Amino acid sequence: MADTQQGEIQQWHVTEPYVNLHNQLGEGPYYEKTTNVVRWVDIQGKKIHSVSLADGPESVKTIQLDVPVTVTANVEGVDPQEKILVGLKQGIALLNRKTGQYEYLTRFSAASTGDYARLRSNDGAVDPHGRFWVGTMTDFGLGDFKPEGSLFRFDLGRTAEVMRKGLTIPNSVGWSPDGKIMYFTHSSDRQVIAFDYDPVNGSLSNERVFYQHTGPGEPDGFRVDKDGNVWHAVWGESRVLKLSPEAKLIGQVNLPTRHITCCEFVGTELFITSAADEEGEGRSKEQGGSLFRVDVGTTGLPHFEFKLDV
Repeated sequence: MADTQQGEIQQWHVTEPYVNLHNQLGEGPYYEKTTNVVRWVDIQGKKIHSVSLADGPESVKTIQLDVPVTVTANVEGVDPQEKILVGLKQGIALLNRKTGQYEYLTRFSAASTGDYARLRSNDGAVDPHGRFWVGTMTDFGLGDFKPEGSLFRFDLGRTAEVMRKGLTIPNSVGWSPDGKIMYFTHSSDRQVIAFDYDPVNGSLSNERVFYQHTGPGEPDGFRVDKDGNVWHAVWGESRVLKLSPEAKLIGQVNLPTRHITCCEFVGTELFITSAADEEGEGRSKEQGGSLFRVDVGTTGLPHFEFKLDV
């Protein structure tokens, strides 16, 4: 896990996983500060995993669901050990972590008509106003992904609004440290889009391309650090990019498996999820679907919590 400099690019090298559960599609790492636990999902495996950082890899717990679970968030005023918000096949739901049972709050079909049987949720995040943004995309087993997905915004668990249509692989959503810029990754276009985000009413304006990826892989999930740098996982390239607020590549985390999906800050450490590399060889195939960790010397922004109108 050495920290090296190559030209102007700072690099970190990760050689071993922290936890290797051989996830099919590990995603959505989320740090629970009050419990010192990292949780993440295996979308294709329909699982939510959690690990106590105090107790180590042997403490992993898993909740098995009956539908793909793609992203999680804390709910304001609710103990995350009891219940959390989850993105599922048909919409957003409250998951009881003690029983493993979930209850839908709002379904995607509440916002617009469409063939929702073909779709599932993907990545998302809570905004500074406590609303949950999440994308939809073609579900597994239905052939090539098509531009039939959307980016939704859920308000108070009561209403859903389609913010963007015609998406193929909508991915992470995040905000700058001052809350005035919203970033959104559309993986299939290999783009990170930026919007001006109104701190008063949460409206979007001034859409532009923040970052256009030119490598062979696709940008997947990201987190933003305290200085406004975007740490972006890249599917198919064994790395996490550190992009400055001007979208300049200023750092890179190198990993031993190809399909890197997302990352999460825990103090100055970055926890990184990955997916299986069934067509790979050696270490990439061996360590695909692992959770990695590396100290990158900076801290991330805290998560906003979902405001639920109960």
